[in-house]
Amino acid sequence: MFRGSIVALITPFRDGKVDEKAFQSLVEWQVAEGTHGLVPCGTTGESPTMSHAEHKRVVELCIEAAAGRRPVIAGTGSNSTDEAIELTRHAKKAGAQAALVVTPYYNKPTQAGLYAHYKAIHDAVDLPIVIYNIPPRCVIDMSVETMARLAALPNVIGVKDATGDISRITRQRLACGEKFCQLSGDDALALGQMAHGAVGCISVTANVAPRQLSEMQELALAGNFAAARERHDRLQPLHEALFCESSPGPVKYAASLLGRCTADTRLPLTEIAESSRQRVQDAMKSAGLLN
Repeated sequence: MFRGSIVALITPFRDGKVDEKAFQSLVEWQVAEGTHGLVPCGTTGESPTMSHAEHKRVVELCIEAAAGRRPVIAGTGSNSTDEAIELTRHAKKAGAQAALVVTPYYNKPTQAGLYAHYKAIHDAVDLPIVIYNIPPRCVIDMSVETMARLAALPNVIGVKDATGDISRITRQRLACGEKFCQLSGDDALALGQMAHGAVGCISVTANVAPRQLSEMQELALAGNFAAARERHDRLQPLHEALFCESSPGPVKYAASLLGRCTADTRLPLTEIAESSRQRVQDAMKSAGLLN
């Protein structure tokens, strides 16, 4: 259902508020540059610090700007199942093509709890669900066995895998089937994960290098891994630089250098250090994004 370079959109802020004009301009640029899909209100979009009203508004702005030209996978996850259901219902009503639902953070549910959480959302809202498994942020890791149980549900259609374990893609493909949509959650590992069976990446770097990422993805999907690797190698320093501090601080700074938005983040994230700013600038120059 979803393939290629899918951008994990930043949420531009100005004077403490969502910069709606900058956000929709960013979406328009992504479409023009060949990005294959859009994810508003994920971790990169600073969803943990947005109010429910802001969260819903950003999803609506993304769907409006995309205007059916690209699929929108709305971030609707929460560590409260009821809250996740509410946000997923809103995403469906707004016109999203799917929901990206992160594993419940902080609560540390068991595998049985993880299954029950996703099944409750699945049963409450008729919208395709992409599981977001990111143990470094959520502390918990969904097992391959639990994912296979969930993949048997008709609307659980895939996973954004940010486990850092490339072999997980093979194990999940064997357990969940070839039709289960596996998307990388890590730009630096995306090419390797695609060799194992992933069909795309929900990308942070695509916020500032959308055309380069879409071209790399298309080459990899066509089986031309040698050419895809050339593009990946050129972007590797940028992938690393954009995580030199907690994301999305570095990528927002990178986007500000392109004039796409301010570098503003919300507390507890703060302005990145001067050494980090220099590293991001150098990486963008290396990737051909700055003169």
